[in-house]
Amino acid sequence: MDSAGSYLIAFNRTRGVKLAAKVTKADDHESRGRGLLGRAAMDAEEGLWIVLGAGLWIVPCPTIHTFFMKFDIDVLFLDKSQKVVKVIENMKPWRLSPWICSAHSVLELAGGVLKGSVAVGDQLEIA
Repeated sequence: MDSAGSYLIAFNRTRGVKLAAKVTKADDHESRGRGLLGRAAMDAEEGLWIVLGAGLWIVPCPTIHTFFMKFDIDVLFLDKSQKVVKVIENMKPWRLSPWICSAHSVLELAGGVLKGSVAVGDQLEIA
């Protein structure tokens, strides 16, 4: 959800495909730290967009982890312009992603929803 309390939509402009219609934005210390922890599953239409919010001193988002998670996720690392720089499908619980220097934000989706439908270089729009 954005600051107004409504969900965001993640759209792949390169391929003309909606990726998720219920994207929540994690852009502060609390929401970024909580991420998907404590959840039992994720709906195919859901997403979590981890992005650097105003006033945060931490690095944008070059890596993620799935420690303590109970389900797989598909992960898209995005640069500042929301272009895909790394795709990880079906990332298992208790894993640490590689460090992606060019990543500015990360879109986490339910594991198995991408099925090869997104590639490095695709241009996303999250709004």
